[in-house]
Amino acid sequence: MNRAHALALLCIVFASMSLADAPLEPLRAPQAFDSIRNRAARSNAYFTEAAKVLQHPRCLNCHPATRTPTQGDDLHPHIPLVQAGPENRGTKELPCSSCHGPENAPTLGGRVKSVPGNEHWSLAPASMAWQGLTTAQICEQIKDPKRNGNRTLAQIEKHLAEDHLVGWAWHPGEGRAPAPGTQEVFGQLIAAWVKTGAHCQQASL
Repeated sequence: MNRAHALALLCIVFASMSLADAPLEPLRAPQAFDSIRNRAARSNAYFTEAAKVLQHPRCLNCHPATRTPTQGDDLHPHIPLVQAGPENRGTKELPCSSCHGPENAPTLGGRVKSVPGNEHWSLAPASMAWQGLTTAQICEQIKDPKRNGNRTLAQIEKHLAEDHLVGWAWHPGEGRAPAPGTQEVFGQLIAAWVKTGAHCQQASL
């Protein structure tokens, strides 16, 4: 067996495993928070609800605390072990494309039913790592141009609502639980958060 065949076998055997049969989590639309009269509190409520997506394993696995992605609903170390590399797409010796193609790929295995894929498959930049952060910390990070890819709030809103790789979280391939709700509702929550001032919960002292 040559190196390419061995690597492909590893990809199939150790691709992300998660609780695919778990019931889908709900994601409340912005209208669910109309009763909150305080604008800042309502803004924070929008983001807290949206954070159900941001803190879901489908997102966290590619926003790790280190430059190595994780896998599965338990965020276990990625197998085979890979590094982000200079362009967040793996190293020259082991690029992400060794296993991940432009779309999800079904397998013949019983335990691992598909290898995830997307044409823009990559790890988030180090500045956008948020595994281990609180909702309030992620909120502040997303607003900070120094840590969000130099994006404005309008650009963040568009990115989260329309980006194809972000949308993968709701279509992760057979064998993986999708992120809560839909990208449409997620985008509505982010838009409502921005419109009401993009407030974040204050960290307790």
